[in-house]
Amino acid sequence: MPEPLKNLYTKTLIDNLSEAIVKHYTDFNYRQFKRYVFDQDWQQRELKQRLRHITRGLHQFLPDSYSKALKILKPVSKNLSGFEYMIFPDYVELYGMDHFDESIAALEHFTRYSTSEMAVRPFIIQYPKKMMAQMLRWSRSDNYHVRRLSSEGCRPRLPWAMALPGFKKDPAPVLKILERLKQDESEYVRRSVANNLNDISKDHPRLVLKLARQWHGRHPDTDWLVKHACRTLLKKGNSTAMRLFGLKKPSHVTLTKFKVDKTVKRGDSLSFSFALTTQKKSLGKLRVEYALGFLRANGTQSEKVFKISEAVYQHNARTIRKNHSFKPISTRRYYPGKHSVVIIINGLEFARRNFHLR
Repeated sequence: MPEPLKNLYTKTLIDNLSEAIVKHYTDFNYRQFKRYVFDQDWQQRELKQRLRHITRGLHQFLPDSYSKALKILKPVSKNLSGFEYMIFPDYVELYGMDHFDESIAALEHFTRYSTSEMAVRPFIIQYPKKMMAQMLRWSRSDNYHVRRLSSEGCRPRLPWAMALPGFKKDPAPVLKILERLKQDESEYVRRSVANNLNDISKDHPRLVLKLARQWHGRHPDTDWLVKHACRTLLKKGNSTAMRLFGLKKPSHVTLTKFKVDKTVKRGDSLSFSFALTTQKKSLGKLRVEYALGFLRANGTQSEKVFKISEAVYQHNARTIRKNHSFKPISTRRYYPGKHSVVIIINGLEFARRNFHLR
């Protein structure tokens, strides 16, 4: 298993952070700060809890004045970059809500070295019109980190962050920003636009499909953006999304020789295979996916779709073999019992088999 993200917060990181702060604030009590961070509850804290705990520790050992604290943290952040240093924008989120102008300038500064995408969200909720005007200004920045913040920060369903229910109901203020950034020179920014639209598609599929039709065909970069923005709609088999990307109803395709392991042990991999054939000269353009019906604790199944391939198949037959790992992962708990695997072609279910997880 990959190393948990919470383990990014090491003693070495806290040492480096403390040394950097002392250079700008000689009264910083490094030893007490370190003892505060690695207290008796440290091991039990998860990622966000550790981040917030460090933020509170900074507040305890920096000057009481928010303005003075920012003057220390801003130069410190320039040499400490990466996801783990979201502690700087977190400081703004936690202690700067009543200092709008100072806080917005600080978030713009900190996002260049880490990301302020989570910290801006409480400001959007508390100052909606004022903040979205600022986000639109950020979309014109000459710094691509700041431009990305203008999109990523207002995603209605940003993972690990508080939701923005107002934008779930009405994403119009967000669309102004996405329109400006859809042909941004930075792929990093365009990917954020796609992710934002994908969020919006979960509540407003017709709106996103309308935009997709308008934007598609303008430029290869924008075409990729649109396709990525429609990924949830494609996984749901939305027929309009399928047609937009040239995925027609596969009535000419026949699925045969579907074989699935009857049982799989937790920690091992499920193997399955099938053949696709047609009486035409070629199978044509196909999006081939499978859905796994995972058994829940309450005895029901929850399906998740996985993409196998999307291509133009020049021949009239194709055999596909696939393995799916049931090794433990942090985002899913496996329950022994009956599961299912479904083969999906261009959004339509072609075959289904059950298997047992031991």
